[in-house]
Amino acid sequence: MDIAFSPADAAFRDEVRRFLDDNLNERLREAGRLATSVYADRDIMREWHQILYRKGWVAPAWPVEYGGCDWSVTQHYIFSSELARASAPALSPMGLGMCGPVLIGFGTPAQKAFYLPRILSGEDFWCQGYSEPGAGSDLAALQMSAVDKGDHFICNGSKIWTTHAQYANRIFCLVRTAREEIPQKGITFVVFDMDTPGVKVEPLIMISGEHVQNQIFFTDVRVPKANVIGEIGKGWTVAKYLLEFERGGRAHAPGLAMRLNKIRKIATLELRGDGTRLIDDPDFAARLADASIQIEAFEFFEHRMISALSRGGTPGPQASVVKTRGTEISQLLTELAIEAVGVYGAPFQPHSTRPGGAVPGWPKPLANDHVGPDHALTVMSKYLNDRAGSIYAGSNEIQRNIMAKAVLGL
Repeated sequence: MDIAFSPADAAFRDEVRRFLDDNLNERLREAGRLATSVYADRDIMREWHQILYRKGWVAPAWPVEYGGCDWSVTQHYIFSSELARASAPALSPMGLGMCGPVLIGFGTPAQKAFYLPRILSGEDFWCQGYSEPGAGSDLAALQMSAVDKGDHFICNGSKIWTTHAQYANRIFCLVRTAREEIPQKGITFVVFDMDTPGVKVEPLIMISGEHVQNQIFFTDVRVPKANVIGEIGKGWTVAKYLLEFERGGRAHAPGLAMRLNKIRKIATLELRGDGTRLIDDPDFAARLADASIQIEAFEFFEHRMISALSRGGTPGPQASVVKTRGTEISQLLTELAIEAVGVYGAPFQPHSTRPGGAVPGWPKPLANDHVGPDHALTVMSKYLNDRAGSIYAGSNEIQRNIMAKAVLGL
């Protein structure tokens, strides 16, 4: 695989930079710089989504016939790198990165024609109904029932840790349509409107104070059979396909490298005005170097995976590698950042950051109303938010089981 920048690649990089310079206003850049969650808040995501949609770059990994970009693996990497360099806010992957690929892979022509353009345009905002109070990493243990009533199902149960369900107008959901000896059987993948009677959303507040997650309760919710994606009773196959894209459908290394560079810059600042710098501490410098090596190795692994995707493949078990290493490196960076900012990481001041959702009890963002240097503002909130990184999308322990079975044949 050749990842060297050709003249055409360099020209593409310049095109991306010009686009970002022209379209990332200060409000959007600030949202990216001060983000404390995996995602930006809803208004920021909507604004940035529309800009990328008008350019035709909102879903570059999709097949061209469905609105994607005919880019090489190098161009995909360049795009991800430039987004990170410019502090572009993150978009929600629920529609673009998860439900969209599933519809492309398993949807009927009618389903594709209806849903895909609405995902691209941002008209629909999706959430994911997978985990349940008793079925998280052991997803096959899910119990949300879907009773066959002829042309529709009646659904009852609960889903938990549902990101941005308070904003979503649609949900993709795993339900149990039959009870089989093997729990992976009898599961069906359905989609439906969040305003369907019987759907109730309750907030779950994270330790970072943000309202990003929710629990959803379903009481006698009527779901037409026309909303089944794939085949009834074979939703586990669809679910595994979606999880590959959730865990490894986009490049993470460029953003990790940018975060490490910021930590390194912080470490070069004087701590007490006496010339002392954290970067001069051999132990801390060695840990920065180790993180840099981990990111570089991770980057090349992602290159191989993106190359396979660009040839029409799927992430496969490599997605578990990406999910595990990506979240572990991210958590390592949050720990290094806390050490770099020292006592300035202690104040809790979410009103001066741009969290992924409202922080109950705190005012809306206020410019320059904070204690300590700007570079320390997001550090503690990002640390707290990222504690969930090794749990969501399937815990890293589960990912290692998948790697052992699918890659090592154990």
